[in-house]
Amino acid sequence: MKATRLISATAFAAATLFAAQSAMAYQAGDIYVRGGYAKSDVKSDNGKVAHQDVNVSDENGIAYGLGYLFTDKLGVELNGTEAMEHDITGGSFDRTPVNLMLNYYPMGGTDSRIQPYAGVGLNYTHFSNESVSGMDLDDSYGAAGQVGVDLALTDNILVGAFANYADVDSDVDMHGHGAGKVKLDPLTVGGGLTYRF
Repeated sequence: MKATRLISATAFAAATLFAAQSAMAYQAGDIYVRGGYAKSDVKSDNGKVAHQDVNVSDENGIAYGLGYLFTDKLGVELNGTEAMEHDITGGSFDRTPVNLMLNYYPMGGTDSRIQPYAGVGLNYTHFSNESVSGMDLDDSYGAAGQVGVDLALTDNILVGAFANYADVDSDVDMHGHGAGKVKLDPLTVGGGLTYRF
C-alpha cells in the first residue's frame, strides 16, 4: 500500500513538473514584451563627409521588444532602442532604430526552460537632431539579424540576453547638397526581462 502511494505521488509530482516546464517553453499564441539595457557599437570606419573622415561614438540605451509566436517555433518581433545620441566629428546626432524580425525558436514547444532563438529581418533607422550646422542625415533601411537566449524563471517571466546587427548607412547632405555617407552597421548587445502573456 505504501509502495503504491509512493509510486502515485512520484508520478503525480513528475506530471506536475513536466506540465510546469512545458508551460515555460515558448508556444504558439504567446505574446510577450521585453525591456532591458543595451550597448550599441558602431563600425570603426564610419565613412567621409565633405572629404573628411567621420568618427561616430558607441552608445548605450534602453532596449524594448514586442513579439508574437504563430507556431511553437516561429514568431515575429518588433524591437529597438530609445533614441541614442551619438557624438560625431564636430557635433552629434540622434539615432532611433526599429527592427522587424522573423524569429526561429529551436526549443519552442518543448519542456526546456532555456529558449535560444535566431532571427532575420529589416531595420529602419531614423536620424534626427543633427547639431552640425546645415547637416541632414537621411533615414536608413537595411537587413538585420539577431541571436538571443531566454531563461524562464516562471510561466510568465524570463531573463535573457541578445545580440543584433543591422546594415545602417545614411546619405549626408550639407546645406542641401550631397556631402558623403555615414556608415554605422551597429552591433547591439544587451539583456533584460521578458514578460509573456
